[in-house]
Amino acid sequence: MQAVPINYLAVLVSGIVSMVLGYVWFGPLFGKMYIHLMGWDNKTPAEQEAMMKGMMKSYVITFIGSLVMAWVLAHAIIYAQVYMHWTALTAGLATGFMSWLGFVVPVSIGNVLWGNSSWKLWWLTNSHQLVQFLIFGAILGTWK
Repeated sequence: MQAVPINYLAVLVSGIVSMVLGYVWFGPLFGKMYIHLMGWDNKTPAEQEAMMKGMMKSYVITFIGSLVMAWVLAHAIIYAQVYMHWTALTAGLATGFMSWLGFVVPVSIGNVLWGNSSWKLWWLTNSHQLVQFLIFGAILGTWK
């Protein structure tokens, strides 16, 4: 059995890019909308301060999750290149999109249907996930 040739530097860069994208997406681009949709704009200063205390742990866990996601996606991209005979970028983008559509969308819709979350929040967070998967796909598909 042959080892799958994963570029671990590309996986690490994908994880870092994920954190930068999240900062920009949920900060300057859509931060106010996200805060409102999450109901955080109604929190007292004490409640906001308590939320901030656990943020470093949340960032670390999110980063680890991003690394795992990139690592798994890297495997899928390699198989797409080998078995579908797609070019590097096509394999990366198509695999990123299909992974988002097949795994993220169906699971996250449950938050709206059963978790009392809004469709606006769903669109905001899932469009972020789509962009993240496409960026991961581009990085992992082309960086050998």
